[in-house]
Amino acid sequence: MNNYDYDVLILGAGPGGYVAAIRASQLGLKAAVIEKDKVGGVCLNIGCIPSKALIHQAERYLGLKDMEDTGIVVDRSGFNYQKVYEKSRSAADKLSQGVQFLLKKNKVALMIGEGTVTGKHEITLKNSQKITAKNIIIATGSRPREIPGFPFDEQTIMSSTGILMMQKLPKSILILGSGAIGVEFAHIMNAFGVEVYLVEMLDQVLPIEDAEPVDILVKSFKKRGIHIYTSTKAVSQKKNGDLLEVTLEDKNQKTTTVEVEKILVSAGRVPNTQNIGLEKLGIVLEKGGFIPFYDYYQTSVPSIYAIGDVVKTPLLAHVASKEGEIAVEHMAGHKTDQSIDPMTIPGATYCEPQIASFGLTEKAAKERKMEFNQSVFPYRGAGKAVAIEQAEGLVKVISDKATGEILGAHIVGANATELIHEILLAKKSELLPEDIANMIHAHPTLSEAVMEAMRGLEGLPIHL
Repeated sequence: MNNYDYDVLILGAGPGGYVAAIRASQLGLKAAVIEKDKVGGVCLNIGCIPSKALIHQAERYLGLKDMEDTGIVVDRSGFNYQKVYEKSRSAADKLSQGVQFLLKKNKVALMIGEGTVTGKHEITLKNSQKITAKNIIIATGSRPREIPGFPFDEQTIMSSTGILMMQKLPKSILILGSGAIGVEFAHIMNAFGVEVYLVEMLDQVLPIEDAEPVDILVKSFKKRGIHIYTSTKAVSQKKNGDLLEVTLEDKNQKTTTVEVEKILVSAGRVPNTQNIGLEKLGIVLEKGGFIPFYDYYQTSVPSIYAIGDVVKTPLLAHVASKEGEIAVEHMAGHKTDQSIDPMTIPGATYCEPQIASFGLTEKAAKERKMEFNQSVFPYRGAGKAVAIEQAEGLVKVISDKATGEILGAHIVGANATELIHEILLAKKSELLPEDIANMIHAHPTLSEAVMEAMRGLEGLPIHL
């Protein structure tokens, strides 16, 4: 019988690693986590949490105009962005400390240091300490991707990490990439008065989202003065005094020059899988540096699992957490899913207006040549949306024409990132649109727009 130090040893204490450790402990496994930096990983320290704190402050700042519309005189002269930055760091620090408390509460050993996988059941720290475990989970996360000609210096050309640590606002910024990160920072910077240029190589902002909600977002952004370039790439940049001169080229090879103080590159992320010992164990990385995996997130070495940004699944904190749970539940002999159904993963973009979705877009359903119904209900048809002056938005639902199965849902508007879960729960529970349509929803609420969209699939909306 092998005497291992732990039942499960996790490399990385981000939202995948620390959740896996806590769940392992709940299932009676002896667990430990190795983390080279701060507990909570990118999401908690330099990602999801501090960025949402910035978004909260941005929306409060935007709300000053609403105050002025009621006759109140607002003096903005004392505004100091450094205070906003400090609030975002405070939120991250509190939650990191909270995760450390949860690990301790659940009797998970935490080791601060850099680890390398040196055996099927062994990780070696930089100080040469060897730690063994029956199973190992690789949860080392990812880092921002650089693009040619735009190397990070975190002063003028920044990654998402650099812009989160920025303590003084620039007058202008060019954002390369309009995924969730790019769009959220376009919202934040514009809210605080920065001139924003948002550039996307593909033909749509938020390329993986349904086109209809994105159209509403784009109209809102343009109304706010955000400059948007789609089907466009940045081909070069050079210093011009205190500014950066950036040359943009569209799909017709037409060039435009933009001068800005800062550039944010938000062109995806790269998995942290190099130099951690995987190759020596025969684990061959896929293109892009991802770790190939099988059911329950096991690698080709059965005692080693991989979760989160190191595997080719959506690079989302909530995906990493669920993958960690599935992995340790499998180790414990607990009945669990083999993997996450990609059609049930919610996506959320916390701009203004918010966008949230899951499942198939209209375009994807058409490409698959599926027979489907769809329903779109505008926020303006919901009394609550009008009452709170948030009538900009819609709920869109796509269902299978023959069975009524919910195939996808897309929401743009106030609280979209919260509302999406009612529809997702119905999808997961194998409910039909009529189950939501016939359920009494409190009035007035934004969730009535969800109910009405479901009614719309039968052609029977009340308020449209």
